[in-house]
Amino acid sequence: MEKFIKFPPELFLRPLARGAPTLVRPQVCLEPKQKLSSTSFLKNAVSSSSTTRNFFKAAVCKELGKPLVIDLIESQPELFSGEIRIQVEAVGVNFGDLLMVVGEYQVKLPTPFVPGSEMSGVILEVGPDVTDLKPGMRVVGLSHSFGAYAEEVVTTQDSVWQIPEKMSMAEAAGFVCSYGTALLALKKRAALKENEHLLVTAAAGAVGLAAVDIGANAIGAKVIGAVGSDEKCDIVRSRGAVAAINYKKDNLRSKMKDMCSSGANVVFDTVGGQIFKDAFRSIAFEGRLLVIGFASGDIPQIPANHLLVKNVSTIGTYWGAYAMENVETFKWSVNEIFRLYNDGKLTPLVSATFDLSQINKAFEFIKARKSVGKVIIEVR
Repeated sequence: MEKFIKFPPELFLRPLARGAPTLVRPQVCLEPKQKLSSTSFLKNAVSSSSTTRNFFKAAVCKELGKPLVIDLIESQPELFSGEIRIQVEAVGVNFGDLLMVVGEYQVKLPTPFVPGSEMSGVILEVGPDVTDLKPGMRVVGLSHSFGAYAEEVVTTQDSVWQIPEKMSMAEAAGFVCSYGTALLALKKRAALKENEHLLVTAAAGAVGLAAVDIGANAIGAKVIGAVGSDEKCDIVRSRGAVAAINYKKDNLRSKMKDMCSSGANVVFDTVGGQIFKDAFRSIAFEGRLLVIGFASGDIPQIPANHLLVKNVSTIGTYWGAYAMENVETFKWSVNEIFRLYNDGKLTPLVSATFDLSQINKAFEFIKARKSVGKVIIEVR
């Protein structure tokens, strides 16, 4: 895995997968009596003294472009130093998961594999040298090599956090990636200040709505959300935005001139394409343009002369890279979103839940652009 995934906000995992010797390898699909191939990680993980083989259910991609299949895969029999075994209760669905199962990532996993990267659940077992986390704790975790759409996941202690008492498993499963990305982008990368104007594109999506929530309720900025329907406009305003624009009906640039004549101090864009271009032309003098992702599939070209004239800063934000390049900042972003949640300043939105057996329906729900906030798979 040498290249970055096309949509980094959804999957922070690429830098973690490079050169980290304790990472869990991708889950391998097995029938209960099937022998492991010589290339399987599980063969290397099995202890010579182990005689018990345990299996659990997972949503398996057996063929790219085909529906996922609920199947049995074998548990990793023994934990290594720093590893945590989690009984999964809920999984956050990310747009990147939909791309993975149709083979539209720059790096393709060999089938069969189990997708999914963020989950919540209860610790079943901890490996050697794990002291701060105990069996029975309610936790949220990030799965280094996917495999989250399953009843059980093994990950590392550095990617697991205890869930606040008042936070549900469903909320927790979709909280860390979206809110971690939005917080780091707005506070560290763009240094958004109170009363500044923040324009968020795809503002009703998981990362977009997190940016609205943090910008309006944690920082005190004046947030304008750009979305694709009147219903989503209502939702964005209900989460703290001072205004919302339906860019399916109205021209984003023209509406921004009416609402904020000086332009947005910060633009938070996850879409790319024409929406990016309109948002870019709506930015204020000395504005900061946050490039978060390209959900439209259209990676725009930035006219450098416009940067010059308006003294605009263009800032890429790949949250997951901090897990390797600046671990302290990565940890700060996660700890800070939990602090803000505990202080009552953040309210994550789960718009829909599906059972594990309904994983394909959940994917279709997102493809149809029916979702707002986060979609969650309830495993138990």
